[in-house]
Amino acid sequence: MRAHHPDADVGLIEFAHGEAARWHAGQTRYSGDPYLTHCLAVAAIVADVGMPPTVVCAALLHDVEDTSCPPGRVAEYFGPDVAQLVSDVRTVKLRAIPPSGLHPGAARPASRSPHEEAVLAIRLADRLHNMRTIEFVAPGKQHGKARETIKVFAPLARAAGLAEVSRELHDLSAAVLQPTPTAYAVTTRLLALLTMLLPGTQRARWRQEWQAELAVLPTRRTRTRFTFRVLLSTPRLSLTLRRSVRQEPRW
Repeated sequence: MRAHHPDADVGLIEFAHGEAARWHAGQTRYSGDPYLTHCLAVAAIVADVGMPPTVVCAALLHDVEDTSCPPGRVAEYFGPDVAQLVSDVRTVKLRAIPPSGLHPGAARPASRSPHEEAVLAIRLADRLHNMRTIEFVAPGKQHGKARETIKVFAPLARAAGLAEVSRELHDLSAAVLQPTPTAYAVTTRLLALLTMLLPGTQRARWRQEWQAELAVLPTRRTRTRFTFRVLLSTPRLSLTLRRSVRQEPRW
């Protein structure tokens, strides 16, 4: 915030943070994280793209209408501009940019007012954080959100001059719609290497078992966690299996 607005009223933003924390208390996201973490992430993205303090406050408060916050409280404490931003973020529908508007030399979309730019910035930040955490959403809903993001939100971000936001929105959506096998292949190879620590007669069995468990895990994060657990437990498993082999009766 200070980098873009050195004279920003930090006290106002801190007050907005306190209000968001108060009204979202007890709410959680699909990930199990406190809902406030989403508000903070959206506000941070909005601040990073250079929006003024009032817009950062609106970003912190953009979902308070889903809480028991009394109607009119935002306007009373933060003024009508912030209240209108919070309202419009929830009600204004974003429309896809026609493909012709993206060609080099084509007419640029009509310029927006500062209020419209602020609404768009918050909506883009909201979608960006939701896409960053989309692995916690049901698979069917993931694909719907990813298609909408790549069709509507990424082009709007690019047209607004937010190239990095647009690129990340596009990449996150593409990862859902067309998942790359690279990460899965690397994890599979790592598990195969770990079996080399086991007795030769046991390697095939454990490799098949680990790969079968890996195949049913739905996200990169869960596969990474599983691989990490295997990595930590393999030395002990190897000692146990080798001790068992040494204790087998010889005829």
